[in-house]
Amino acid sequence: MQETEFISRLKKGDEKAFRELVDGHGQMIFNTCYSFLKNRDDADDIAQDVFVEAFRSIHKFRSEANIRTWLYRIAINKSLNFQKRQSRHSFTDDFTKIKDNSLKEEDASKYAEDTERRKVINEAIQSLSKNQRIAFTLHKMNDKSYQEISEIMSVSVSSVESLLHRAKKNLQHKLIGYYKIEK
Repeated sequence: MQETEFISRLKKGDEKAFRELVDGHGQMIFNTCYSFLKNRDDADDIAQDVFVEAFRSIHKFRSEANIRTWLYRIAINKSLNFQKRQSRHSFTDDFTKIKDNSLKEEDASKYAEDTERRKVINEAIQSLSKNQRIAFTLHKMNDKSYQEISEIMSVSVSSVESLLHRAKKNLQHKLIGYYKIEK
């Protein structure tokens, strides 16, 4: 079926077409949300919100983009907005897990060290500009090509290259002290 025909069915409120949209793109949207949120439950909730939003606003869909790119944009925006609203810290939640799971002391120490490392890296990624963070996450965590990122973000491929270069330099600058090896 042609995408234009599929879009037409969605715009008419065809529930079967909507189910096909969810079945065909659900895992991709979940993975995208998860790559930003790092929490399965939150990613699942946001992924569901993405499809509700897509169904509600399908009439705004412009045919010059493809539906997959449009869904990516919704998923990224919803994930970033969710992050802004989040006030709890997963770092303290991780220490609660250590206590609740009664890990051996050496396992708990390794878990805490890994948790701290993830926290530092996530904070560094979160401190990037919005566009750098989106490009970096799509490329490094979702394995998207520069061309795909260009389409999702509605920027040129050279802009994607520049965003990724600056993101890598910024992350290197932010993380060098954490990973500096003492002699």
